[in-house]
Amino acid sequence: MKLSRFPRLNFAHLPTPLEPMPRLTETLGGPQLWIKRDDCTGLAGGGNKTRKLEFLMGQALADGADTIITQGATQSNHARQTAAVAARCGLRCELLLEDRVGTEDPDYNYNGNVLLDHIFGANLHYFAAGTDMNEAMAQVAEQLTRDGRKCYVVPGGGSNPTGALGYVNAALELAQQANDLGLNIDCLVHATGSAGTQAGLVAGMVGARTDIPVLGVGVRAPDAVQHANVLKLANATTAYMGLGEIVHTQDVQVNCAYVGEGYGLSTAASLEAIDLLAKTEGILLDPVYSAKGMAGLIDLVRKGHWKKEQQVVFLHTGGSQALFAYRQEFGVPDYRA
Repeated sequence: MKLSRFPRLNFAHLPTPLEPMPRLTETLGGPQLWIKRDDCTGLAGGGNKTRKLEFLMGQALADGADTIITQGATQSNHARQTAAVAARCGLRCELLLEDRVGTEDPDYNYNGNVLLDHIFGANLHYFAAGTDMNEAMAQVAEQLTRDGRKCYVVPGGGSNPTGALGYVNAALELAQQANDLGLNIDCLVHATGSAGTQAGLVAGMVGARTDIPVLGVGVRAPDAVQHANVLKLANATTAYMGLGEIVHTQDVQVNCAYVGEGYGLSTAASLEAIDLLAKTEGILLDPVYSAKGMAGLIDLVRKGHWKKEQQVVFLHTGGSQALFAYRQEFGVPDYRA
């Protein structure tokens, strides 16, 4: 897989660390747990979208763009990282934010990633839940094009074949790290939403014949929808690389039993996951993605899904900046009272 032929900017801090989690392993009684620290990619506090944006922004600059348009939920980690790299490249950034949670909490609406979006100088546009966000981006792009701007539209989550190349690269990186450590990975677990991360990982693992299974713990869609989305994008990605559609149905594993009441809404299990990882490993998870992914991993461990001697890696997709938007979820007392 020759990724060097695709336009790419190199600003991520790579390779990200692959670290054991001995105290969490001991607390749960096995299997042997590891964490791939894609919360440490460097851009705007890190996160998985940074890998995707290396390729997306490389293509945007190759196309001569002066304006970047993308969309996400109010507390979108993708929006934060896109705003940051647009600032770094000297490009205008238009962020379209969808109110998927429907809360009036000022922490959620103005703190966390939203605060950082403003600091990075992005222009924010707010939309009601259920808006066709792709159509909304198209309308913004049409207006700005009429105004003389050269727009590059990045899909939500950076999830298209160009963005997924970032996680093809991550799959190769992880396989090399495992080889160097003599680590036989029995499963790679992560949170899956817009499908680009998992699609890239699956495309990379299948294309390189690593035999490392990838389990995506869903944060929004039901199993059948998520599986179809990942499979379609994984094959679009391998085709984009010139390998043909080589990903099969059985190559995509999803478990969407941990979504709870909906996207961006915490569950008892996700809050426990945040608390447990913080208190055993000193690592922060985000409430929307990585906490639900870890909640799924924890529950599967408790149910005996893996043997104690097996090696399981959790991919941390970042996003702890959103914790500041969820203060009330943690019952933080007001000591001024």
